[in-house]
Amino acid sequence: MRQTFIDLLTKIEFHTGITHAHALQISWTALALLLYLMFGFLGSMILERRFKRVDQHYLAEKTLKHVLGICLTLALLKIWLGGVSGLLAYLGIVTAALAIAMKDPLTNLAGWIFILIRKPFTVGDRVEINGIKGDVIDIRLFQFSMMEIGNWVDAEQSSGRIVHIPNSWTFIHAQQNYTAEFDFIWDELPVIVTFESNWEKAKKSLTEIVQKHAAVQSEAAQKQVKHAARKYMIFYHHLTPIVWTSLDDVGVKLTLRFLCSPRQRRGTHQLIIEDMLRAFAEFDDVDLAYPTVRYFHNAQEGKPDARAPHP
Repeated sequence: MRQTFIDLLTKIEFHTGITHAHALQISWTALALLLYLMFGFLGSMILERRFKRVDQHYLAEKTLKHVLGICLTLALLKIWLGGVSGLLAYLGIVTAALAIAMKDPLTNLAGWIFILIRKPFTVGDRVEINGIKGDVIDIRLFQFSMMEIGNWVDAEQSSGRIVHIPNSWTFIHAQQNYTAEFDFIWDELPVIVTFESNWEKAKKSLTEIVQKHAAVQSEAAQKQVKHAARKYMIFYHHLTPIVWTSLDDVGVKLTLRFLCSPRQRRGTHQLIIEDMLRAFAEFDDVDLAYPTVRYFHNAQEGKPDARAPHP
């Protein structure tokens, strides 16, 4: 059998000029590629049966491809360069040229390693980087992809565009993560009533409404805060909704502050506003304020002890 294989290599060398050593390397390379494709196909079939959730199947598929890719690379190094030592010798010659010609790809590759190890975000997180907001849908060697939110669309809803961002951005731009460790964000909704309105009644009504539509109760959020505090120094003493009172140019501003899900901001705003409009419609002494022009005669309309003297 071995003699037959040697005779075959001799014929190949005679007709093509390829030496025995190179012919063996080509044969082993073909076998390595065949095994890579075969294990990839079988692994995908097994993962598809085992993982029903889309996110779990995606991560498992990515991991399988990376492991098989590393194995194939090591096999090819062994076949063509005689192992890692051969690779180091080769890299010693071309490192300088690669550092100049492939600066951006290498930086993106370093960014990919940073993302995998440090995990500033993972697939499924909602993030903002360099003014671009979106949900991370893919992380690859040289870039990660996001489903864009915002831009010309209000309330940070999806625009339908996929944005591809180089991994090197993680080194030069800050990343704001909406969902890491703590699944809720603080949101505020200002409501302005006129100075003549019964603002205390309005504030009481708004407090009831915002407590009804807040994303979580204090106990549930507190557990997440404690979990996040193990990794980050996060302290929230008050997690329940609150209504703050302040003055505005046109009236009394009542600001609703509450926890909500990052992906449900618009829906939560709608529910709160609709309940507020229904409640205020039943109050005879509460009106919403808006920019207008008004003439106020302090000498006649002001408080008795605060009126200006008549000219």
